[in-house]
Amino acid sequence: MKVEAQFYSKENSAIRCEICPHLCKIQPGKTGICRGRTNENGTLFATNYGETTSIAIDPIEKKPLYHFHPGKMIISIAPNGCNMCCPYCQNWEISQENVETQFLPPEMLVQIMLDRGSFGVAYTYTEPLVWYEYLIDAGKRVRDAGGKNVLVTNGMINEAPLQNLLPLIDAMNIDLKTMDEDIYRMKLCGDLEAVQRTISYAHKRCHLEITNLLVTGLNDRKRSINALVDYIISVDPAIPVHFSRYYPNYHYEQSPTPMKRLEYAYTTAKNKGLSHVYLGNAPSEEGANTFCPQCKNLLIERMHYQTLITGLKGNKCKKCNTKINIITE
Repeated sequence: MKVEAQFYSKENSAIRCEICPHLCKIQPGKTGICRGRTNENGTLFATNYGETTSIAIDPIEKKPLYHFHPGKMIISIAPNGCNMCCPYCQNWEISQENVETQFLPPEMLVQIMLDRGSFGVAYTYTEPLVWYEYLIDAGKRVRDAGGKNVLVTNGMINEAPLQNLLPLIDAMNIDLKTMDEDIYRMKLCGDLEAVQRTISYAHKRCHLEITNLLVTGLNDRKRSINALVDYIISVDPAIPVHFSRYYPNYHYEQSPTPMKRLEYAYTTAKNKGLSHVYLGNAPSEEGANTFCPQCKNLLIERMHYQTLITGLKGNKCKKCNTKINIITE
């Protein structure tokens, strides 16, 4: 199925897509960088509408979202495509290559959500923002059915479409890859300023967590880690932050992120004042657990996506009554 795309303008026979900072100028019969939008006789169509590569029910912690309905399961789906070109992509088979998909109408998605007892839908695995029109339609139906909408995204979207989408979104995990503009532009096909804008708006409108994949030799130097931590603190030190371990994949063959780098990121972020810091894809006794930033009481214990809430009463620490940036109900 295809539907007419939103946010585009015509330039003679070409079309300018205005969803993301690439502003692709698409000639007749051609597609944009994300491979999901096609110029057909002067009309831009979202040819990826509802075309799904994956569907599963996951722990919400797998997104990762540790402070949004911890311990619950959520239906997770993905489009085929992405508007970035990270050479180390961990899901490149479905983000960077064309694969077989199955059409999943919004009403069927909602029925699956209800049948499986999921509290919502996570648009994840690849880049959900390239599914823009489907996000709008499915998001409305999920919301009307009492479900929550979750985006796991690189945050590469222009301001107008973001503002149009945000009222439907309950939680986001944004992959902030580095604070180096040159790396974003030259190596990742991205736009750091756009990602920062998305973080700023999302922080005001929905629950927000941030992931940083520490990639060996790219963004794992101490100055890079410090710059990222300082930026997040400037937005809000209560934002949960996940430092994740990279493993060789796609076109990138550097060795896995040294554990010392992840430990440095974890300790530095804590010492600088981030309230909630986590380690992903790596063994860590403390890096998966949630602690009260005030009295250090253990609030949530996690092991292999098994979640035990022990120290919370609602969104407050049982021990010292400090309010925690967490949504449990």
